[in-house]
Amino acid sequence: MTGDAVQGRVWFVTGASRGLGRAFTEEALAAGDRVVGVSRDVTPLEDLVAAADGRLITFALDVSDRDAVVTGVRRAAETFGRLDVVVNNAGGVLLGAIEEISEEQARRHLDTNLFGALWVAQAVAPYLREQGSGRLLMISSMGSAGGFATTGLYGAGKAAVGAISDALAMELADFGVRVTLVGPGGYETGLFTQGLTATEPIPAYDGLRARLAELWGVSVDHDPADAARALREVVDADEPPARIILGGAAFDMVAELERARWAEYTRWEELSRRADAAGR
Repeated sequence: MTGDAVQGRVWFVTGASRGLGRAFTEEALAAGDRVVGVSRDVTPLEDLVAAADGRLITFALDVSDRDAVVTGVRRAAETFGRLDVVVNNAGGVLLGAIEEISEEQARRHLDTNLFGALWVAQAVAPYLREQGSGRLLMISSMGSAGGFATTGLYGAGKAAVGAISDALAMELADFGVRVTLVGPGGYETGLFTQGLTATEPIPAYDGLRARLAELWGVSVDHDPADAARALREVVDADEPPARIILGGAAFDMVAELERARWAEYTRWEELSRRADAAGR
């Protein structure tokens, strides 16, 4: 048995300081693995570092800074000598109607949620590819299944991450690297408090916001540890899924959205087919 096998896998987790990122870090440590956890602020991880007996190394990293990501991934790979599991998790929420979003807000949001995920994927790919193994988990959202009022740009970024994940899965498969797009539902992560940016509201949308507040008021957020346990099963699987939803309620909602979308396509199928010569 190799030294790496004895010491467990090496995880690299972005956005590790809170919410799902912290839960993923805790789950990996509980399994006996080693973790390099990064975030803009890693001080909330000090308690885990103290208890991890050297198996958790943390440092600050802003994933929106491409050069910093390249340097950070190199540092992570050198820390324990390899990368086995990469959890591309860092992100935040931009809440507001599309009309309300400023250019600065849009660019800042996508710099982290979209480009940050892209920079991390680009930086880790050579390490995973050259070692001929690894798991890359692209953390998206159940919301990536489609746009939704007041979370449109958040959904747009996550949908784009989904497209990148699908491409990576095809591009890295021949090198023994497995890529999974993970779509969590509602978990108690602080995403809508610590990770939230809100637009300046336009009064015309007040009625819609009130209806949405009532709808979201009955939703239940679950323990991130449940998601982390499911994620570890994905990591442990010999043939992991290319896409997975985390959470029963989330699964049902995505299934309903997909059925409604396909029903709409089908309703207009005749016109679709008449849009080219073969369908006339």
